Amino acid sequence: MGLFDIIKGQLIDVIEWTDSSANTMVHKYDMNGKEIMMGAQLTVRESQAAIFVNEGQLADVYGPGRYELTTQNMPILTALKSWKFGFNSPFKSDLYFVNTKQFMDRKWGTTNPVMMRDTDFGMIRIRAFGSFSFKVKDVTTFMKEVFGTSALFTVEGVENQLKSMVVSGLSDAIAQSKIAALDLAANYMELGQYCMQVLNPKVEALGLTLSDFNIENISLPEEVEKAIDRRTSMGVVGDLNQYTQFQAAEAMREAATTPNSMAGMGMGMGAGMGMGNMFAQVMGMGMQQQPAQQPVQPAAPAQPAAPAGAPCTGCGGMVPAGSKFCPNCGQKQESPQATFCTGCGQEVPAGSKFCPACGTKLG
Repeated sequence: MGLFDIIKGQLIDVIEWTDSSANTMVHKYDMNGKEIMMGAQLTVRESQAAIFVNEGQLADVYGPGRYELTTQNMPILTALKSWKFGFNSPFKSDLYFVNTKQFMDRKWGTTNPVMMRDTDFGMIRIRAFGSFSFKVKDVTTFMKEVFGTSALFTVEGVENQLKSMVVSGLSDAIAQSKIAALDLAANYMELGQYCMQVLNPKVEALGLTLSDFNIENISLPEEVEKAIDRRTSMGVVGDLNQYTQFQAAEAMREAATTPNSMAGMGMGMGAGMGMGNMFAQVMGMGMQQQPAQQPVQPAAPAQPAAPAGAPCTGCGGMVPAGSKFCPNCGQKQESPQATFCTGCGQEVPAGSKFCPACGTKLG
């Protein structure tokens, strides 16, 4: 093996990196004591970026694609190194691969309650939790502000910082959105989008961006939740009087089904009294609903019956009115002459001594 072959064995001609983990953000390419040769092939896959760093100083950055490393394709690093060794010139520099994919389903939550001002309850404390997704937006800013020249950088290295920024910005986002506490549950999606708009300017200062932000739950203090439950129960119950009667009836039914118990006997007596009162109330309501009766008018005085006939001129017996002969003696009856009262002028039956209309004594 000649000297040229030995030198060629110490040079790297193919450079690539495949990520087998789910949380690696930055990976420093391992040279294994070798140097990158002039004309080496660099493969950068989708959701990756490659960075050449010379003595801690960022040089060239490559996006997804395949590159042949020459002085034409590496202008910054070539200027820093001033290569003089032709096509075998090794690149004595560090190479980093940065993962630009989304890191999803990162959990966040409020360690302590967050104070907020609400239009209904005033100052209240809330707790919230959810998830978010983020990715590297600016590789250069991310290297300068976050990972520097670390050989390996994972999600955990930046996740805690992002959680702190999310929690600190959540209260500001809720206050600026002016959503009432009772309406928060109905506006999780809108509030999440608003939080992203508020938080992204801060996150982008690290070279990152929030690609998704979800609020899974916002909980109120226990005392406030109990007050809301009581208010809801009152709305469901409706008429309190009817609800009280229903509860009393249910209690009496349960007591009646419990045999040989003092409570049952007491409830039975109470039930009897209660049923009596309820029956009286029902009867009273029934009486009130009956229409009022008209007052009874006094009976008019009885009028004297008209005479059934006239006395017979022969025997003096009574002859029915309208008869021409007496039914007792057969005497023909003559029609008596009508007489009139001298006081009121009304017709008076024959043989009358007083006028039946005005009481005048007749001759």
